[in-house]
Amino acid sequence: MASHKRKLSFSEEDLSCPVCCEIFKDPLVLSCSHSVCKVCLQKCWESKGSRECPVCRRRTSKEDPPLNLALKNLCEIFSIEKIQRSSAGSELLCSQHGEKLKLFCLEDQQFVCLACQDSKSHENHNFRPIEEAALDLKEELKVKLEFLQEKPDIFKAAKATCDRTAEHIKIQTQHTERRIKEEFEKLHQFLQDEEAARIAALREEEKQKSQMIKEKMEKMSRELSDTIRALEEEMGAEDVSFLQVRTKRLSGALIHVEKHLRNLKFTVWEKMKEIIHYTPVTLNPITAHPQLVLSEDLTSVRFSDERQKLPDNPERFDYWPVVLGSEGFNSGTHCWDVDVGENTCWVLGVMTESTDRKRRVYLRSGIWYMGYYAGKNRGRSTPKPEPLLSVNRKVQKIRVTLDWDGGKLSFSDAVNNTHLHTLTHTFTERVFPYFRTACKLSPLRILPVKFHVSVERQS
Repeated sequence: MASHKRKLSFSEEDLSCPVCCEIFKDPLVLSCSHSVCKVCLQKCWESKGSRECPVCRRRTSKEDPPLNLALKNLCEIFSIEKIQRSSAGSELLCSQHGEKLKLFCLEDQQFVCLACQDSKSHENHNFRPIEEAALDLKEELKVKLEFLQEKPDIFKAAKATCDRTAEHIKIQTQHTERRIKEEFEKLHQFLQDEEAARIAALREEEKQKSQMIKEKMEKMSRELSDTIRALEEEMGAEDVSFLQVRTKRLSGALIHVEKHLRNLKFTVWEKMKEIIHYTPVTLNPITAHPQLVLSEDLTSVRFSDERQKLPDNPERFDYWPVVLGSEGFNSGTHCWDVDVGENTCWVLGVMTESTDRKRRVYLRSGIWYMGYYAGKNRGRSTPKPEPLLSVNRKVQKIRVTLDWDGGKLSFSDAVNNTHLHTLTHTFTERVFPYFRTACKLSPLRILPVKFHVSVERQS
């Protein structure tokens, strides 16, 4: 009741458009804070050829000013109360014809008399009796009120989702930072060990060369003493006309600096191949179904009975236990090997970027795969039927080869390179590596590929 009394303190003039002087209909608020009926503002802008306020002439940069929702609600409440006062017996007369206001014009949202109904200004308009119009407006406001009353719960739920997402982002950041530090720590440790080994080799060579020089000097000292004694004996017997003491040159006495510094950075980098692994495909965690657990290096995935608490972001699968590769392909040839081990329910292939991830996506197009489940090997290009393959053995390592430009997706045994199945399709959009598993016996593991370092001489 208090709110109704407060609204009654507004006069009709307060709630009238400065252009048409009628109760506001869809009032728009301009940057200068003035409000004008939507239709009136459009007419003013069209006639003047510029966007300016009809009241203060201030130009506005907004082509579509926002709706003044608060003012619109006030006008609707004011109209209802006006109708209620009229229906209660107060004599409201038409200012133009002096007759009692009995009708409500739905187009102009104003009270009219019977004479107004037939006037040119209300031609082809729809009218309702005041009492009926009041009930309709009340019902409309009731719906709006119910929606506004529900909004706090909707907002609360949305806020809770945002809070959970923000917390997950923080966890993701902490986890990723820890993994980065761990990987660089391995590289730092490798470089420290390599540095220590090379310095130790240098010190060992220094020790060996120093020991060799020491032994040479001791031998020369002994030989010199023997020579001096022999000469003294000879000098006592006869004159010595010429005496020459010849020192021996030492071969290999210096440190082989080139052995320790030759292409140092390159040789260390080449040796890094022992600790560095490259996988052509890595998994994308934000696409993973909540029951899939990814390895730290994002190269393997296993199924779990326990459902993780993860944000239900648009990229994530929520029906099938699926995860996609992190990189999509829209050209070229690409190949990756997957070790399925003892897994008894797996599916490998590719999926288009636009395919729905929130439903039973196998009913739709956009997926090409080979899989093994219910003890049978199968291959499919959705939405076509799923045929059984003639392969009657269980393969443990699958090679997936995508020829995007040639329109082929091939599967083969990665151990003996035996062809298993090929799907053909004219690809028109980016596709992502596709992995599905619902078996806890063995994870799906993307295998690293061998790589080598080569040196090319520039002509």
